[in-house]
Amino acid sequence: MIQTYDISQLRPYINWPYFFFAWQVKDPSEKERLHQEAETFLDTLEGKYQAHALFLLLDAYSDGDDIIVSDNKRIPMLRQQEVGSGYRSLSDYVAPLTSAASSSLTSKIGLFATSVDMGLETDFSKDAYQKMMAQLLADRLAEAAAEVLHLQVRKHLWGYAPDENLSIADMLVEKFQGIRPAVGYPSLPDTSLNFVLDDLLDMKQIGIRLTESGAMKPHASVSGLMLAHPEARYFNLGKIGEDQLRDYARRRGLPIEVCRKFLAGNL
Repeated sequence: MIQTYDISQLRPYINWPYFFFAWQVKDPSEKERLHQEAETFLDTLEGKYQAHALFLLLDAYSDGDDIIVSDNKRIPMLRQQEVGSGYRSLSDYVAPLTSAASSSLTSKIGLFATSVDMGLETDFSKDAYQKMMAQLLADRLAEAAAEVLHLQVRKHLWGYAPDENLSIADMLVEKFQGIRPAVGYPSLPDTSLNFVLDDLLDMKQIGIRLTESGAMKPHASVSGLMLAHPEARYFNLGKIGEDQLRDYARRRGLPIEVCRKFLAGNL
């Protein structure tokens, strides 16, 4: 499913604290001034730029630390190894293959990507302030698109929470059921996993291309998983050992030194 959003649809879902953090603004009066400038800037973007979302709902099962989807495609996950961490993996929130095979249970997983028109990153390069304002608002709009998409998924497209009735404020602090861990974030730190997701999603449908490391262009793009398990929680993978690195490289089908580069911050 491909969805296009006008800026006016996304503005109520912008998570402003992250915007202020990016500017390194802490003073309340400065935040208010910056907020007003951002709102005025958004007014100039209305009708000229849009955000785009891509979503795919798949039957899925877990097999160890892998999530298996259509045509036996494996999405390798990583597991916490530090003492006291809880030893969690995102694969824990998908029904095990062995359980499903014995009881005919089914499970599902959502894959998603959101982005903005490339012009938001290229059309303001002549003015340093406007360039930064456009880039940071583009980041917020891509995240807001993920928020709106996730709401549609929970209530309609997947429909596992059809009676959800949360305020936007509650959504922005993640009071909904399920999670949407994003690639490059603490529980999915390997940006090259975007290549696996792209094989399934075909991100170019919404204008996303991948660099050699799996980073997305436009920069204001988000990709990841949607998991519905009621006990699913976000977590930080933390440090992993050489044993898991080797196992992950095997499951990714990549040389260990390539995976070592992708996971350098977690070793």
